[in-house]
Amino acid sequence: MSETRDVLREIDDSAIRLARTLMRTARHGVIATLDPQSGAPVATRVGVSTDHDGAPVILVSALAAHTPALIADPRCSLLIGDPGKGDPLAHPRMTITAKARDIVRGSPEHARIEWRYLSHLPKAKLYAGLGDFRFFRLEPNDTKLNGGFGRAYRLNPSDWLSLSPANDELAAAEKAAVDHMNEDHADAIGLYARYFAKAPEGKWRMTGIDADGFDLADGDDVLRIFFNEPLTSAKDMHMTLVRMAGEAREGLAGQL
Repeated sequence: MSETRDVLREIDDSAIRLARTLMRTARHGVIATLDPQSGAPVATRVGVSTDHDGAPVILVSALAAHTPALIADPRCSLLIGDPGKGDPLAHPRMTITAKARDIVRGSPEHARIEWRYLSHLPKAKLYAGLGDFRFFRLEPNDTKLNGGFGRAYRLNPSDWLSLSPANDELAAAEKAAVDHMNEDHADAIGLYARYFAKAPEGKWRMTGIDADGFDLADGDDVLRIFFNEPLTSAKDMHMTLVRMAGEAREGLAGQL
């Protein structure tokens, strides 16, 4: 067995959850592209969100060097994971090799991706509508996950993407559900954050729901909360959120 394979650990549930958490909570990353003139690799920071299935999405300007690079050669690599305090190599990170696909403006796919991106990165509303900005969905290939020293994994996209047969139905219901939760059930969102994520009280808002869980944000803080079981329908989404609010309310009351 090669030396490279010796350092890789067997994929388990904790590795998959870590990969999904890193991707869903990422708001920025470093993308590496190939310069169309020299062929040299070029790395730069980009804002990052996800499509409904968890594939990374970026919003870039035509003036940025990586945009013509992606159009000329869609092969790229994306590094995500906040370095945190202390040794940056001690913190989890994930590198995804991918092919970038330009999202056609005005299409239903563009509307879905734009809403999810701006919900996750609301400050991007300042420039997302400008004509020289465009969305790319990064179709994942190989994934290397490093959970810290001694925790290296190699994953396939199918290991960490949310490939539920209910994705289309859930995506169609997502915006209305998120808007409803934020406008009418801010108290429940606070319960989710405090009970399931052990987060402090704050002005938490919901930013997205998918088959595996949902995302919350309060300013620069982002949380990922997973469902016990993947959602199977839009009706299941509603029932699960109601049940989790009750569970959180009872759980927090029991801690008093």
